[in-house]
Amino acid sequence: CWNRTLGSCFRSANGTEAYRSDAAASPWFSTVFGLIGLSSNLFAFCVLVNSSRKMHSRSRSSFLVFLCGLVATDFMGLLLTFSIVVPYHFTRFDWRLVDPGCHLCNFMGLVMVFFGLCPLLLGATMAGERFLGINRPFSRSTKMTKRRAWTLVGLVWAGGFVLGLLPVFGLGDYTLQYPNSWCFLTLLHDSRNVVFCLIFALLGLFCVGLSFLLNTVSVVTLCRVYHDSESVQRRRDSEVEMMVQLLGIMVIASVCWLPLLILIAQTALQAPRGDLPLNQIPRDTEIQLLIYLRVATWNQILDPWVYILFRRAVLRRIYPSFKTRPSIVSLYPVLNPSLRRKFTQESVLQ
Repeated sequence: CWNRTLGSCFRSANGTEAYRSDAAASPWFSTVFGLIGLSSNLFAFCVLVNSSRKMHSRSRSSFLVFLCGLVATDFMGLLLTFSIVVPYHFTRFDWRLVDPGCHLCNFMGLVMVFFGLCPLLLGATMAGERFLGINRPFSRSTKMTKRRAWTLVGLVWAGGFVLGLLPVFGLGDYTLQYPNSWCFLTLLHDSRNVVFCLIFALLGLFCVGLSFLLNTVSVVTLCRVYHDSESVQRRRDSEVEMMVQLLGIMVIASVCWLPLLILIAQTALQAPRGDLPLNQIPRDTEIQLLIYLRVATWNQILDPWVYILFRRAVLRRIYPSFKTRPSIVSLYPVLNPSLRRKFTQESVLQ
């Protein structure tokens, strides 16, 4: 009778499992982890807002908008996630009593999916913006405004939110995960959960791969420019600064998220074990999922430090010759003088 009153987020193994007082369930670990992440993102957001007010370059200001969106996403993701995880570790509440209808669990699962995918989607969007800015500077010089940049950020958020709502509308389930402190997508082998797991994992892998491809082309272009003897004096270090930051974001996202995404994809594609009930997951898979989720969460903590540490103000202290130079649009001498004067004037006004 009791089981019939419980929602779909409870599986037989994790719904009644006793609390484990090990490192995986340590309240102090989660608390310190969350405070470090929240303070890092808050500090980075303040630095970004201050830099944005002083910025007059359109390309740089639009890039700062994407960074602000990324930092805001990481901050809210940590805040909402740890506002559930930390109280659980301190109070050890029973999910069956607190949330028998799975409303809180579904909310947390949506938060985990939304704030997990959005940084990857924003990273790919930033890589595309920088690709166009470096390889097609004239085609975008009058198009990418702050408003359009915020519109792109809003579209990314909307896409992530729609994807997170899929289990609410029946495609997959959000279930309680080991050690009963968080909810996430379900690695069961029924068709609905397999489809949702593959959508999540493949979309994340696609974003990482697209970011790698676009950033590689952009870096090659900048390297070619820097080694061009005719234009070596015309380069602009702000493009390099943005690419260094973007590469840092890409590397961190790849290292933090690839293990989890690969695990989800592999588990969804593998045949289920015959010695387990259909509604249970192997314990080693549950432990791996927890470990890789912890690794993925570091992405939200390390992202803000990419901008904090790799700003020109910091880089100049390490590399004193890192000084501002004219825009990369001057690297294209094929333009006639009137057009070059026009774009130079626009760059100054921006």
